[in-house]
Amino acid sequence: MSRFKRASQVIWHCQYHLVWVPKYRYRILSGPIGREVQKCLMTYSQQLGCEIVELNVQVDHVHLLVKVPPKLSISELMGVLKGRTAIRLFNVFPQMRKKPYWGNHFWAKGYCVDPVGLDVEMIRKYVKFQEQEEARQQQLQL
Repeated sequence: MSRFKRASQVIWHCQYHLVWVPKYRYRILSGPIGREVQKCLMTYSQQLGCEIVELNVQVDHVHLLVKVPPKLSISELMGVLKGRTAIRLFNVFPQMRKKPYWGNHFWAKGYCVDPVGLDVEMIRKYVKFQEQEEARQQQLQL
């Protein structure tokens, strides 16, 4: 099976590693909020025709390894993912809207994007096991 995908007039393999954080990098993406973020990201990515290769929602940031069709820009993808998940979170968890620091913005401005080339397996393992590695590093510091 080829790693390339096909559309009507293009053969493509566009894969990106995306990272973004909640506003003020608050450690809020755990429990039901983290599960809701994960569910939303999977749903909205699929609606845009993207394929999630690896997804890791940590308490203060999100790692996403995703295949994006060439007709969709990364800024458009991030606008949809961050915008729709914020709206959904404020609707599902209305108590969050009452906190004065959110100001109707859940995610921090900006994001990190890295196009993935031949080292996709290394990036995939990094995304999958990064949380465990951070915990191990914290244990070593104690």
